[in-house]
Amino acid sequence: MPVDGHNSRKIRAKISGVSGYAPPRVMSNTDLEKIVDTSDEWIRTRTGIRERHVVENGVAASDLATEAARRVLAQTGTPADEIELIVVASVTPDMMFPATACLVQERLGAKHAWGFDLSAACSGFVYALTVAAQFVGAGSHRKALAIGSDVMTSILDYKDRATCVLFGDGAGAVMVEPAGSGEDGILDFTHDVDGSGGPFLYMPGGGSLHPPSHETVEKRMHYVHQDGAQVFRYAVRRMADLAEGLLARNGFTKKDLALVVPHQANLRIIRAMQERLGVDDSKVMVNIDRYGNTTAGTIPLGLCDAVAQGRLHKGDLVMLVSVGAGYTSGAMLLRWAY
Repeated sequence: MPVDGHNSRKIRAKISGVSGYAPPRVMSNTDLEKIVDTSDEWIRTRTGIRERHVVENGVAASDLATEAARRVLAQTGTPADEIELIVVASVTPDMMFPATACLVQERLGAKHAWGFDLSAACSGFVYALTVAAQFVGAGSHRKALAIGSDVMTSILDYKDRATCVLFGDGAGAVMVEPAGSGEDGILDFTHDVDGSGGPFLYMPGGGSLHPPSHETVEKRMHYVHQDGAQVFRYAVRRMADLAEGLLARNGFTKKDLALVVPHQANLRIIRAMQERLGVDDSKVMVNIDRYGNTTAGTIPLGLCDAVAQGRLHKGDLVMLVSVGAGYTSGAMLLRWAY
Protein backbone atom coordinates (compact mmCIF):
# COMPACT_ATOMS: atom_id res chain seq x y z
CA MET A 1 0.00 0.00 0.00
CA PRO A 2 1.52 3.34 -1.01
CA VAL A 3 2.12 6.02 1.60
CA ASP A 4 0.68 9.29 0.41
CA GLY A 5 0.95 12.87 1.56
CA HIS A 6 -2.24 14.35 0.12
CA ASN A 7 -3.52 17.15 2.37
CA SER A 8 -1.48 15.80 5.27
CA ARG A 9 0.27 19.04 6.30
CA LYS A 10 -1.19 22.13 7.92
CA ILE A 11 1.85 24.17 6.88
CA ARG A 12 3.28 23.99 3.38
CA ALA A 13 6.99 23.29 3.12
CA LYS A 14 9.06 24.52 0.20
CA ILE A 15 12.49 24.11 -1.32
CA SER A 16 14.21 27.45 -0.81
CA GLY A 17 17.59 26.47 -2.25
CA VAL A 18 19.40 23.63 -3.98
CA SER A 19 23.08 22.94 -4.54
CA GLY A 20 25.13 20.01 -5.72
CA TYR A 21 28.67 18.77 -5.71
CA ALA A 22 30.49 16.26 -7.86
CA PRO A 23 34.17 15.46 -7.30
CA PRO A 24 36.47 17.11 -9.84
CA ARG A 25 37.95 13.93 -11.30
CA VAL A 26 36.09 12.80 -14.43
CA MET A 27 36.15 9.26 -15.80
CA SER A 28 35.09 9.06 -19.43
CA ASN A 29 33.91 5.98 -21.26
CA THR A 30 37.27 5.95 -23.01
CA ASP A 31 38.95 5.78 -19.60
CA LEU A 32 36.75 2.81 -18.72
CA GLU A 33 37.79 1.03 -21.91
CA LYS A 34 41.28 0.78 -20.42
CA ILE A 35 40.18 -1.13 -17.33
CA VAL A 36 37.14 -3.16 -18.39
CA ASP A 37 36.07 -4.98 -21.54
CA THR A 38 33.66 -2.38 -22.92
CA SER A 39 33.51 0.49 -25.39
CA ASP A 40 32.35 4.07 -25.50
CA GLU A 41 29.76 3.17 -28.14
CA TRP A 42 28.40 0.25 -26.10
CA ILE A 43 27.98 2.40 -23.01
CA ARG A 44 26.46 5.41 -24.79
CA THR A 45 23.94 3.42 -26.82
CA ARG A 46 22.75 1.32 -23.89
CA THR A 47 22.85 3.87 -21.07
CA GLY A 48 23.26 7.39 -22.45
CA ILE A 49 26.33 7.93 -20.26
CA ARG A 50 29.45 9.65 -21.64
CA GLU A 51 31.31 10.26 -18.40
CA ARG A 52 30.98 10.24 -14.64
CA HIS A 53 32.68 11.91 -11.68
CA VAL A 54 34.70 9.75 -9.30
CA VAL A 55 36.26 10.49 -5.93
CA GLU A 56 39.93 10.27 -5.08
CA ASN A 57 41.00 7.68 -2.51
CA GLY A 58 39.93 8.69 0.98
CA VAL A 59 37.00 10.86 -0.10
CA ALA A 60 33.72 9.61 1.36
CA ALA A 61 29.99 10.28 1.15
CA SER A 62 30.17 12.70 4.09
CA ASP A 63 32.70 14.84 2.23
CA LEU A 64 30.43 15.21 -0.79
CA ALA A 65 27.38 15.78 1.41
CA THR A 66 29.13 18.44 3.47
CA GLU A 67 30.25 20.37 0.40
CA ALA A 68 26.76 20.27 -1.12
CA ALA A 69 25.30 21.43 2.21
CA ARG A 70 27.82 24.27 2.55
CA ARG A 71 26.88 25.47 -0.91
CA VAL A 72 23.17 25.54 -0.20
CA LEU A 73 23.78 27.36 3.08
CA ALA A 74 25.78 29.99 1.19
CA GLN A 75 23.17 30.20 -1.56
CA THR A 76 20.34 30.84 0.87
CA GLY A 77 22.37 32.98 3.27
CA THR A 78 21.63 30.59 6.12
CA PRO A 79 23.95 30.38 9.15
CA ALA A 80 24.71 26.77 10.02
CA ASP A 81 23.43 27.18 13.56
CA GLU A 82 19.92 27.88 12.21
CA ILE A 83 19.63 24.37 10.77
CA GLU A 84 17.45 22.15 12.96
CA LEU A 85 17.38 18.86 11.03
CA ILE A 86 19.74 17.05 8.65
CA VAL A 87 18.49 13.99 6.75
CA VAL A 88 21.12 12.24 4.64
CA ALA A 89 20.09 9.66 2.06
CA SER A 90 22.90 7.27 1.17
CA VAL A 91 23.67 3.61 0.53
CA THR A 92 27.40 4.30 0.74
CA PRO A 93 27.81 5.89 4.18
CA ASP A 94 31.32 6.46 5.47
CA MET A 95 30.76 3.63 7.95
CA MET A 96 27.94 1.69 9.59
CA PHE A 97 27.92 4.20 12.45
CA PRO A 98 27.98 7.00 13.37
CA ALA A 99 25.47 8.23 10.83
CA THR A 100 26.74 10.36 7.97
CA ALA A 101 24.34 13.05 9.18
CA CYS A 102 26.35 13.29 12.41
CA LEU A 103 29.57 13.84 10.46
CA VAL A 104 27.93 16.49 8.29
CA GLN A 105 26.43 18.23 11.32
CA GLU A 106 29.82 18.51 13.01
CA ARG A 107 31.63 19.76 9.91
CA LEU A 108 28.99 22.37 9.18
CA GLY A 109 28.95 23.57 12.76
CA ALA A 110 25.18 23.05 12.82
CA LYS A 111 25.17 22.90 16.61
CA HIS A 112 21.38 23.10 16.95
CA ALA A 113 20.59 20.33 14.46
CA TRP A 114 19.75 16.69 14.97
CA GLY A 115 19.73 14.22 12.14
CA PHE A 116 19.94 10.70 10.80
CA ASP A 117 20.66 8.66 7.68
CA LEU A 118 18.04 7.15 5.44
CA SER A 119 18.59 4.13 3.19
CA ALA A 120 16.30 3.90 0.17
CA ALA A 121 18.90 3.63 -2.62
CA CYS A 122 17.94 5.63 -5.72
CA SER A 123 14.70 6.83 -4.10
CA GLY A 124 16.63 8.05 -1.08
CA PHE A 125 16.66 11.74 -1.85
CA VAL A 126 12.91 11.96 -2.49
CA TYR A 127 12.32 10.09 0.77
CA ALA A 128 14.70 12.41 2.66
CA LEU A 129 12.97 15.46 1.20
CA THR A 130 9.59 14.06 2.24
CA VAL A 131 10.80 13.51 5.81
CA ALA A 132 12.23 17.02 6.05
CA ALA A 133 9.02 18.48 4.62
CA GLN A 134 6.94 16.62 7.20
CA PHE A 135 8.86 18.15 10.11
CA VAL A 136 8.65 21.61 8.60
CA GLY A 137 4.99 21.04 7.72
CA ALA A 138 4.23 20.00 11.29
CA GLY A 139 5.53 23.33 12.51
CA SER A 140 8.23 21.79 14.70
CA HIS A 141 11.13 22.85 12.47
CA ARG A 142 11.76 25.91 10.33
CA LYS A 143 14.97 24.98 8.51
CA ALA A 144 15.97 21.48 7.46
CA LEU A 145 18.50 20.03 5.06
CA ALA A 146 17.67 17.06 2.85
CA ILE A 147 20.81 15.61 1.30
CA GLY A 148 21.47 12.79 -1.15
CA SER A 149 25.09 11.63 -1.30
CA ASP A 150 26.68 8.49 -2.68
CA VAL A 151 30.16 7.30 -3.55
CA MET A 152 29.04 4.44 -5.73
CA THR A 153 32.54 3.78 -7.04
CA SER A 154 33.37 2.43 -3.58
CA ILE A 155 31.08 -0.57 -4.16
CA LEU A 156 31.59 -1.24 -7.88
CA ASP A 157 33.09 -4.43 -9.26
CA TYR A 158 35.18 -3.43 -12.25
CA LYS A 159 35.05 -7.01 -13.46
CA ASP A 160 31.29 -6.68 -13.91
CA ARG A 161 31.12 -4.62 -17.09
CA ALA A 162 27.33 -4.50 -17.19
CA THR A 163 27.18 -2.73 -13.82
CA CYS A 164 30.38 -0.78 -13.27
CA VAL A 165 29.79 1.52 -16.26
CA LEU A 166 26.50 2.81 -14.85
CA PHE A 167 27.51 4.65 -11.72
CA GLY A 168 29.31 7.78 -10.58
CA ASP A 169 29.83 9.78 -7.40
CA GLY A 170 27.96 12.92 -6.41
CA ALA A 171 25.74 14.72 -3.92
CA GLY A 172 23.06 17.34 -3.70
CA ALA A 173 21.33 19.22 -0.90
CA VAL A 174 18.17 21.26 -0.58
CA MET A 175 17.02 23.71 2.06
CA VAL A 176 13.47 23.07 3.26
CA GLU A 177 11.56 25.90 4.94
CA PRO A 178 7.93 26.91 5.50
CA ALA A 179 6.29 28.33 2.39
CA GLY A 180 5.37 31.99 2.56
CA SER A 181 1.98 33.55 2.08
CA GLY A 182 0.69 32.75 -1.39
CA GLU A 183 3.31 30.03 -1.99
CA ASP A 184 2.23 26.45 -2.63
CA GLY A 185 5.59 24.73 -2.11
CA ILE A 186 5.46 20.94 -1.81
CA LEU A 187 1.98 19.84 -2.81
CA ASP A 188 1.89 16.08 -2.47
CA PHE A 189 3.91 12.87 -2.50
CA THR A 190 3.45 9.15 -2.90
CA HIS A 191 5.92 6.45 -1.90
CA ASP A 192 5.89 2.68 -1.73
CA VAL A 193 8.12 -0.36 -1.54
CA ASP A 194 7.91 -3.75 -3.21
CA GLY A 195 10.21 -6.04 -1.30
CA SER A 196 9.92 -8.77 -3.90
CA GLY A 197 12.40 -6.74 -5.95
CA GLY A 198 15.15 -7.13 -3.38
CA PRO A 199 17.03 -9.92 -5.19
CA PHE A 200 17.37 -7.89 -8.39
CA LEU A 201 19.49 -5.00 -7.06
CA TYR A 202 21.46 -5.40 -3.86
CA MET A 203 24.84 -5.64 -2.14
CA PRO A 204 24.90 -8.96 -0.27
CA GLY A 205 27.95 -8.51 1.95
CA GLY A 206 28.77 -6.29 4.89
CA GLY A 207 25.60 -6.44 6.97
CA SER A 208 24.52 -8.69 9.82
CA LEU A 209 23.51 -11.50 7.44
CA HIS A 210 26.92 -11.72 5.78
CA PRO A 211 29.41 -9.82 7.97
CA PRO A 212 32.74 -8.97 6.35
CA SER A 213 35.08 -11.95 6.18
CA HIS A 214 37.71 -13.41 3.90
CA GLU A 215 34.94 -15.51 2.36
CA THR A 216 32.64 -12.55 1.58
CA VAL A 217 35.54 -10.65 0.03
CA GLU A 218 36.63 -13.61 -2.06
CA LYS A 219 33.06 -14.08 -3.29
CA ARG A 220 32.90 -10.38 -4.26
CA MET A 221 29.88 -9.85 -2.03
CA HIS A 222 30.71 -6.23 -1.18
CA TYR A 223 29.83 -4.96 -4.63
CA VAL A 224 26.59 -3.98 -6.36
CA HIS A 225 24.73 -6.94 -7.89
CA GLN A 226 22.02 -6.17 -10.43
CA ASP A 227 19.62 -7.90 -12.78
CA GLY A 228 19.37 -5.04 -15.25
CA ALA A 229 16.43 -6.38 -17.27
CA GLN A 230 14.22 -6.83 -14.21
CA VAL A 231 15.09 -3.39 -12.85
CA PHE A 232 14.47 -1.76 -16.23
CA ARG A 233 10.97 -3.17 -16.61
CA TYR A 234 9.92 -2.30 -13.08
CA ALA A 235 11.36 1.23 -13.17
CA VAL A 236 9.67 2.21 -16.44
CA ARG A 237 6.25 1.03 -15.32
CA ARG A 238 6.41 2.24 -11.74
CA MET A 239 7.76 5.73 -12.37
CA ALA A 240 5.12 6.42 -15.02
CA ASP A 241 2.33 5.05 -12.82
CA LEU A 242 3.36 7.13 -9.81
CA ALA A 243 3.65 10.32 -11.83
CA GLU A 244 0.29 9.84 -13.56
CA GLY A 245 -1.45 9.02 -10.30
CA LEU A 246 -0.02 12.00 -8.47
CA LEU A 247 -1.04 14.39 -11.22
CA ALA A 248 -4.57 13.01 -11.37
CA ARG A 249 -5.05 13.08 -7.61
CA ASN A 250 -4.16 16.76 -7.52
CA GLY A 251 -6.28 17.76 -10.50
CA PHE A 252 -3.43 18.28 -12.95
CA THR A 253 -2.55 16.85 -16.35
CA LYS A 254 0.77 16.41 -18.09
CA LYS A 255 0.19 19.77 -19.80
CA ASP A 256 0.46 21.50 -16.43
CA LEU A 257 3.96 20.19 -15.80
CA ALA A 258 6.89 22.52 -16.35
CA LEU A 259 9.52 19.89 -15.62
CA VAL A 260 9.92 16.25 -14.65
CA VAL A 261 13.15 15.45 -12.80
CA PRO A 262 13.47 11.66 -12.86
CA HIS A 263 16.11 9.52 -11.22
CA GLN A 264 18.99 9.17 -13.67
CA ALA A 265 19.58 5.43 -13.89
CA ASN A 266 19.61 4.85 -17.63
CA LEU A 267 18.60 7.08 -20.53
CA ARG A 268 16.46 4.31 -22.00
CA ILE A 269 14.51 4.06 -18.74
CA ILE A 270 13.97 7.82 -18.73
CA ARG A 271 12.81 7.92 -22.34
CA ALA A 272 10.50 4.92 -21.94
CA MET A 273 8.96 6.50 -18.82
CA GLN A 274 8.66 9.79 -20.69
CA GLU A 275 6.86 8.11 -23.58
CA ARG A 276 4.39 6.45 -21.24
CA LEU A 277 3.80 9.73 -19.46
CA GLY A 278 3.39 11.57 -22.75
CA VAL A 279 5.68 14.57 -22.22
CA ASP A 280 8.26 15.92 -24.64
CA ASP A 281 11.99 16.41 -24.14
CA SER A 282 11.65 20.05 -23.11
CA LYS A 283 9.84 18.94 -19.95
CA VAL A 284 12.25 16.20 -18.84
CA MET A 285 15.56 16.86 -17.08
CA VAL A 286 18.37 14.63 -18.34
CA ASN A 287 21.98 14.88 -17.21
CA ILE A 288 22.94 11.22 -16.96
CA ASP A 289 25.41 11.75 -19.81
CA ARG A 290 27.68 13.79 -17.48
CA TYR A 291 27.18 12.10 -14.12
CA GLY A 292 26.03 8.52 -14.61
CA ASN A 293 23.86 7.12 -11.84
CA THR A 294 24.83 8.81 -8.57
CA THR A 295 22.00 7.03 -6.72
CA ALA A 296 20.68 9.45 -4.05
CA GLY A 297 22.52 12.31 -5.75
CA THR A 298 20.78 12.23 -9.12
CA ILE A 299 17.61 14.22 -8.44
CA PRO A 300 19.20 17.14 -6.54
CA LEU A 301 21.96 17.31 -9.17
CA GLY A 302 19.20 17.38 -11.79
CA LEU A 303 17.49 20.25 -9.98
CA CYS A 304 20.81 22.12 -9.82
CA ASP A 305 21.35 21.77 -13.55
CA ALA A 306 17.75 22.76 -14.28
CA VAL A 307 18.24 25.98 -12.30
CA ALA A 308 21.57 26.67 -14.03
CA GLN A 309 19.98 26.14 -17.45
CA GLY A 310 17.08 28.47 -16.71
CA ARG A 311 14.53 25.67 -16.90
CA LEU A 312 12.91 26.38 -13.51
CA HIS A 313 10.99 29.50 -12.58
CA LYS A 314 8.99 30.46 -9.53
CA GLY A 315 5.56 28.86 -9.63
CA ASP A 316 6.50 26.08 -12.06
CA LEU A 317 4.87 22.72 -11.42
CA VAL A 318 7.63 20.12 -10.95
CA MET A 319 7.52 16.35 -10.62
CA LEU A 320 10.29 14.36 -8.93
CA VAL A 321 10.12 10.60 -9.51
CA SER A 322 12.35 7.66 -8.71
CA VAL A 323 12.68 3.90 -8.36
CA GLY A 324 15.48 2.23 -6.45
CA ALA A 325 16.72 -0.99 -4.92
CA GLY A 326 14.28 -2.67 -2.65
CA TYR A 327 12.27 -1.92 -4.71
CA THR A 328 11.64 1.57 -3.39
CA SER A 329 9.56 4.06 -5.35
CA GLY A 330 8.72 7.68 -4.82
CA ALA A 331 7.25 10.74 -6.47
CA MET A 332 6.72 14.31 -5.31
CA LEU A 333 4.75 17.16 -6.81
CA LEU A 334 5.76 20.72 -5.97
CA ARG A 335 5.68 24.33 -7.03
CA TRP A 336 9.12 25.80 -7.54
CA ALA A 337 9.56 28.53 -4.95
CA TYR A 338 12.31 30.79 -6.24
